[in-house]
Amino acid sequence: MGLLAALMWGGTDFLVGLNARAVGVKRAVYFGQALGFGIMSLLLIAFPAFILKAMSASINVWLIGVVAAVLTVSGALALSKAFALGKASIVAPLVTSYGVVTTLLSWAAGEQIGLLQLLCIALCVVGVILSGIHCDSKIPHSIQAKSSVAYALLAAVFYGTSFWLQGQFVLPVLGPVTMLWLAYLIGLIVLVAIVFRIKDGLKIPPLKNCVTLTGASLMNLAGFSSFAWGAVAGSVSVVTVISTLSGGIAAILGYVFFKERLAKIQVLGVVLVLLAAFVLHLKT
Repeated sequence: MGLLAALMWGGTDFLVGLNARAVGVKRAVYFGQALGFGIMSLLLIAFPAFILKAMSASINVWLIGVVAAVLTVSGALALSKAFALGKASIVAPLVTSYGVVTTLLSWAAGEQIGLLQLLCIALCVVGVILSGIHCDSKIPHSIQAKSSVAYALLAAVFYGTSFWLQGQFVLPVLGPVTMLWLAYLIGLIVLVAIVFRIKDGLKIPPLKNCVTLTGASLMNLAGFSSFAWGAVAGSVSVVTVISTLSGGIAAILGYVFFKERLAKIQVLGVVLVLLAAFVLHLKT
């Protein structure tokens, strides 16, 4: 299940870049949220036990869930912008550094952090710096490269904070299905307000774009479902570690389909980020 989640999320990251370039960052995220909300709503109707469980939750849990949902949609917007500006082979691995944020928040909340975890955080920082170095001025989009790195790191901060809030306060009470439905609902409300101001923002995209938009949304849902199933049926730490490979998968797809090339120092930075995130998840 961890490997399946990595494959699905890696494919999602790859398609996110295509969608953002084709229909715009905000519209791409909006259509993905709308489809996800529709699917999760049908799932809740089909299995009312999830609703009954969620009804017993306190108002504080729901409020924290709303905050986590806002952070998730903010992360999705930042991630789409990063993929639109930069290379998947750099952006995707950088986003896996959300584990650093989650670990630091856990430490701030009183959890002990070992020397190995601190070393992994340091490696992530070094990897981010190296992956953002562009030695060749002739590389396309080199002017936007630094912006793509900044947006990727911003997405990691949003996702890391959201995952920490969900794991600490929300998921044990609401469950993954209801939390995912809430995330899509809040995301849809926020994005409708944003996209409504864009000319033809709510207009359905061309069929070829609808295919990739639907594919990204379905793969994202499949990734979350695989992750949740694996976490329930097996080891959360093992599933989390393996799912971290999604960044590497997205980078490989960018190399194969877009012929993206990286300088040696950038490759070193990407490897350090992936390695540090892998070990960090293993020890968290």
